[in-house]
Amino acid sequence: PVCAEVCVGGAERVPVRAAFSVKTAVPEEEREAAAEAVPVWVALAAAVAACWGETTAHRLVVCTGGEPLLQLDAPLVEALHARDFEIAIETNGTQVPPPGIDWICVSPKADAPLALTTGNELKLVYPQPKAMPERFEALDFQHFFLQPMDGPNQAENIQAAIAYCLAHPKWRLSLQTHKLTGMP
Repeated sequence: PVCAEVCVGGAERVPVRAAFSVKTAVPEEEREAAAEAVPVWVALAAAVAACWGETTAHRLVVCTGGEPLLQLDAPLVEALHARDFEIAIETNGTQVPPPGIDWICVSPKADAPLALTTGNELKLVYPQPKAMPERFEALDFQHFFLQPMDGPNQAENIQAAIAYCLAHPKWRLSLQTHKLTGMP
C-alpha cells in the first residue's frame, strides 16, 4: 500500500492518514477487474479525492514516511495533479523526487547521504552530533528549521534549539506541538 496524508483546506486543517491500494479505492464487487484495469496511481488518486470530498479548492496531499519517495513516482504525481491536488513531501533526502512536487521538506538523518540538496524547507532534528546545522547551511533551501529532539532530554533540547536559533538567525524553531501537548 501507498500512504498519504490529506490536509483539509480552509479554516480547518484536519490531517487524515490512510493506506490505499486498488483494493480500498474501488467497491468490493469491482476489485478483481479494477486490479487488472486501473493503474494503482489512478486508484490512489481517486481514493485521496474521495477522502477530500466535493470541493476542489485548496487541495493538498502531504506524503510522509517511512520514506515517501520509495513509492511516490511521476505517474502518481500526475494523477494527483489531474485531480487538482498540490503535492508536498517530507523526505529524508536520500532519494531524488519525481518532477512536479509542489513543496519539498527534507529532514535529513545523521548517517544518511543526501541525494536531495534543494527544496522549500530543511527541517533538522536537533541536537545530533553527526548532523549539526553547519553541515546543511550551504544547501539550497528557502527555509531552515530546527526541531528539538524528543525524548528524556526534551526540555534541554528545546532550550538548546532556541539558543542556536537566536545565535544563528538563518534557522527558525519548529516545535511538534502535538507532542508538547500530549496529543497522539
